[in-house]
Amino acid sequence: MKKRIEHGALLHHDGTITCLEFYGTSHLLSGGEDGLLCVWSTKKWECMKSIKAHKGHVTSLSVHPSGKLALSVGTDKTLRTWNLINGRSAFIKNIKQNAHIVRWSPDGDRFVVVMNDKVIIYKLETASVTGTITNPKRISSVKFLNNSILAVAGDDEIVRLCEVGKAKWVCEFKAHETRVKAVDSVSMDDYFVVVTASNDGFIKMWKIHLEEELESPTLLGEVNTTARLTCLAVRRPSSVQQQIAEEEAPQATTSEEPVPEVPRRKRVQIATEEVVLEEESRPKKKKKKNSGK
Repeated sequence: MKKRIEHGALLHHDGTITCLEFYGTSHLLSGGEDGLLCVWSTKKWECMKSIKAHKGHVTSLSVHPSGKLALSVGTDKTLRTWNLINGRSAFIKNIKQNAHIVRWSPDGDRFVVVMNDKVIIYKLETASVTGTITNPKRISSVKFLNNSILAVAGDDEIVRLCEVGKAKWVCEFKAHETRVKAVDSVSMDDYFVVVTASNDGFIKMWKIHLEEELESPTLLGEVNTTARLTCLAVRRPSSVQQQIAEEEAPQATTSEEPVPEVPRRKRVQIATEEVVLEEESRPKKKKKKNSGK
């Protein structure tokens, strides 16, 4: 990421990739329009397991904090629970509509399923619905700030905070001038930083204290990307990672071993899939003009 060099492509899905989620630094899960749910190892970037998860498209997936379970929803109007230990289906639940988002809570006791403008809250222990809350507009993104507070963004300029235990809105604020497409957050010492992205091209950072009575957040900063934003992801490196990044050459974040330098356009075989690794061409120092090699 620091050098902005593309390492290659993982070729397994047939069609559009619809969702991706890392579990720690060891595995990556992917879902696509082909109905497949794939589990990748980040050490050798090989596909460890390929599961025919849904009859239609896989629209969203989420990995349990333990790494033993995963949830997926698809256009076949089903919510499916997967045992990642043996790669088999553990539970199938028929739902009334096509869901487009599913998310575990940080402690893994609850999960939410988003269908159009509704957030349906489930309890893992009983696999039953504990509450439903309706957003004024279609929901585009949700993010658990902690085990009880869920941030919801939709097709308007408002971000709303929901208390999932009571299934009620507890706070809302105008984040942008147009609809909010994505919301993410990072936890600080005694507050949360919520980051929002909108069609208006702005990325904004908000400071929220999760107290008994929630107050409107404070705007920490914003940047105009001059682009039509559709998604957003936030990562907060630890102080140790920051120190390593400053003292050493950048290394792959998903492996303990550094990525070896690869000659330009070298083809390698990974788990029966062909991957093209490329290195940026650089002009030679001794020559004034770029040789194009």
